Amino acid sequence: MVTDVDGTLTDAQRRLDPLAIRWVRRLEAAGVPVALATGNVLPISLALYRSLGLSGPIVAENGGMLYEKMEDGTERVERLADVRVARSAYRALRQAGLPVRRLFTDRWRESEVALEPTVSVARIRRALVGRAVDVESTGFAVHLMERGTGKLPALERALTRRGLSPRDCVILGDGDNDVAMLRAAGFGVSFASASPRARRAARYVTKAAYAAGFDEGLKASHVLD
Repeated sequence: MVTDVDGTLTDAQRRLDPLAIRWVRRLEAAGVPVALATGNVLPISLALYRSLGLSGPIVAENGGMLYEKMEDGTERVERLADVRVARSAYRALRQAGLPVRRLFTDRWRESEVALEPTVSVARIRRALVGRAVDVESTGFAVHLMERGTGKLPALERALTRRGLSPRDCVILGDGDNDVAMLRAAGFGVSFASASPRARRAARYVTKAAYAAGFDEGLKASHVLD
C-alpha cells in the first residue's frame, strides 16, 4: 500500500488521524508493506515512517528523494532530481516580480523548491515557460521540480527492486502531484476532499474526506482480503 501524507493520513489541518494510524499498523501487522509518497522533506517523512512502524520505501520531495531500508538493515538514500534546476526557476520567479515565498521546510529540501500557495500554479507556469522544470500543487504547497521527475518514477524505481509495479499496489492520494501514481495503480483511491485531477485519476473516489476517506478507500480496495 502506498499513501500520500498531508490530506490523506491527516485532517484538513495536517494533523495525523488515529483512524489512519490504526490502518497502517494493521496492514504492516498483516504483512502488507506500507510506503509513503509525499511532498514532505525526508527528515519529516522518516520521523513519521519510524513512528508508524512502516517497512516500505519513502518517496519524499515529490520523488526527488528515495529512501529504502534494505533486508540487511542498512539504509539507502538516493537523490533523483537536480535541485539546481528548481532553485534557478525560483530565482527567475523572483526576478519576474512574482511574490513567491519558500516554505520553512525548504532549509532541509535537497532536490526541489516548495513555495507557499500564495501565487497560482497557472501564473507560475507561465513565468517559467521554456525552462526544464515541472510545477505541481499539493493543495498545501507549490513544488518546483526538475522536469521528468515525480512520485511515480521514484516509486517505480523502488518497486522494481522488489519485483513489483504500481499495478500491484493500492495507492491513495489527494493532490495533483498524485495523479500519475493514481493512474498507474492497481487500485487508486482519492477523496471527496481531493483535487479534481486526483479524483478523475482514481479508480475509487470516497464519499468521506481526509482520513475518513482513507478508511473508506482501504475497505473498498479489499487489500486485507
